[in-house]
Amino acid sequence: MSILQVRELTKVYGKDDAQVTALDHVPFSVEKGEFVAIVGASGSGKSTLMHLIGGVDRPTSGSVTVDGMDIFSLNESNLAIFRRRNVGLIYQFYNLIPTLTAEENVILPHLLDKRRPDPKKLAEMLDILGLANRKDHLPGQLSGGQQQRVSIGRALINDPAVVLADEPTGNLDSQKSRSIMELLKLFNRQYNQTLLLITHDEKIALQASRIITLEDGRIKRDEAVRA
Repeated sequence: MSILQVRELTKVYGKDDAQVTALDHVPFSVEKGEFVAIVGASGSGKSTLMHLIGGVDRPTSGSVTVDGMDIFSLNESNLAIFRRRNVGLIYQFYNLIPTLTAEENVILPHLLDKRRPDPKKLAEMLDILGLANRKDHLPGQLSGGQQQRVSIGRALINDPAVVLADEPTGNLDSQKSRSIMELLKLFNRQYNQTLLLITHDEKIALQASRIITLEDGRIKRDEAVRA
């Protein structure tokens, strides 16, 4: 069974002459453990698609099913809880809480749920991220690459059904970008983490196992990159 199913997803903004169709009946599914890159020119609908899959916005029509749950059947409160527990979000500009330490930012989903993190799992996560010796530092005391590693940890700490990464290397230099991509591929291959990544960088897209190309709100191509 697919971990993610997108059915005829449509998003229309505005009315009458000002109406814009950002997504136009987009269908696809993703199996558990897949690494899918979503590419397309500016305005093709990439970010709109990511926001809808993540439950950050609601569609005009169509549905998104994550791990068997039709996310738009949930009210706003339950959708927020489901998103926090089942969808990991990684953004270009990190979106860390500046007054929380690196460790506290990583376990933020647990803090919001008023749950204690597993100490062993947290220690392992910080070690994999290369943050064990920086865990007590505030975001302002970390480099851009380290801040993005914190956001990756936050996205992964709950073992989500799917991780959505929106231009995760867009704010980093080439060396840090390679490091972040190697980290994401590690979680995909070693931990079978399902990953959807938006990028405008062809070299990054080619590291995925599948590339979906959007054009004018529709899927232009959906092709396997490697077995």
